[in-house]
Amino acid sequence: MPEVTARGLRFHVQELGPPEPAGDAPVVVFVHGLAIDNLTSFLYTLAGPLARAGAHCVLYDLRGHGLSERPATGYTAADGVADLFGVLDALGHRRPVHLVANSFGGVIALNAALARPGRVAGLVMIEAYGPAWHTGDWNEHMLNTLGKSALTLEYERTAERLLEIGWRRQGRQTATAAALLNGTSLLADLAAADPVPPPGLTGLACPVLAVYGEHSEVAGAGRLLLRHAPDCSLHQMAGYAHTVLTDGTAELLGVMLPWLADRAGLRVPVEVS
Repeated sequence: MPEVTARGLRFHVQELGPPEPAGDAPVVVFVHGLAIDNLTSFLYTLAGPLARAGAHCVLYDLRGHGLSERPATGYTAADGVADLFGVLDALGHRRPVHLVANSFGGVIALNAALARPGRVAGLVMIEAYGPAWHTGDWNEHMLNTLGKSALTLEYERTAERLLEIGWRRQGRQTATAAALLNGTSLLADLAAADPVPPPGLTGLACPVLAVYGEHSEVAGAGRLLLRHAPDCSLHQMAGYAHTVLTDGTAELLGVMLPWLADRAGLRVPVEVS
């Protein structure tokens, strides 16, 4: 299993390079969402097409997720930012990278771009949380959803039942999510987190592509990015809610790839299958 050690923790990582490796290939780093999510949500959707278009793709499981180590504490946005750059340092990627973030991954990516502007060349925010005027505007729905999931996973023995009927992969993923939600400080850290206030978005030194579903409960974050970030393009996907990444992959790629070709200098013409 490919892994690196950063900040004293073991992180599961995957890297996909372009068909014709080049030392100057733009590095695109993927930051996934919370709980049941892991790097495979990008591995099976966006990473392959971006690698074929000339990017060097870096995927990693956040602490406590997927196959990465699961400590009891350290799930704040600041920890997520430090983990991100720790993983990149361990892999030897020290030049500016483009961050592609989905859902809660947007909180990490946005704070990373603000904290270390010299290391982030661009942001792609997919259904991403992050900016809000008030704390309750952005994390109340997420906390309610995750809290209900934590109770369900604990009391209905969801992971065990999936394993009993032979759904091994789903059972393992569910068991990991249950241990994360019920055995770490994740929910407490999330409850204590503050969003990035819209005026703070003026400090973004990199371009931003924001992609949100028409019916998404977090679409307001995209509008705040468009209004307050110095260089932001917003694309709204008609008919979609929060599952843009998995349900609208083709349209998402049709928006992302030309933007990254222009902003990151991908070497080949973009084709979306």
